[in-house]
Amino acid sequence: MRRSHEPISWSLFGAGGMLLAFIGPGLIASTLLLGWLVQDPQALYATLSSGLQHPLTRLATLAVIALPLYHTAHRLYHGLHDLHIKGPTWLLGGFFYGGATALSALCAFWLFTL
Repeated sequence: MRRSHEPISWSLFGAGGMLLAFIGPGLIASTLLLGWLVQDPQALYATLSSGLQHPLTRLATLAVIALPLYHTAHRLYHGLHDLHIKGPTWLLGGFFYGGATALSALCAFWLFTL
């Protein structure tokens, strides 16, 4: 019996949804508040980029970006299935999950070479 990739994709879907629901609004509100308080784009950039100097902050930022990407990929993949849009499973899965992986790797490269 072949093993399925479904437990991995569903766990990434759940983690990304949890981050979007619980942490996303707080991040948006705090960034808006910080932007309202600072009112200088260069100072805001300097403040936010200085926060990314610690490796744990970079890992948390990567998780906040990568997990919602997998959530979106999983939702789109299964949304096509619900709309009865057929295609090769390996092609659709490779496109959505591969795209999320490529964008996550690009984000990780950018974050850790700052």
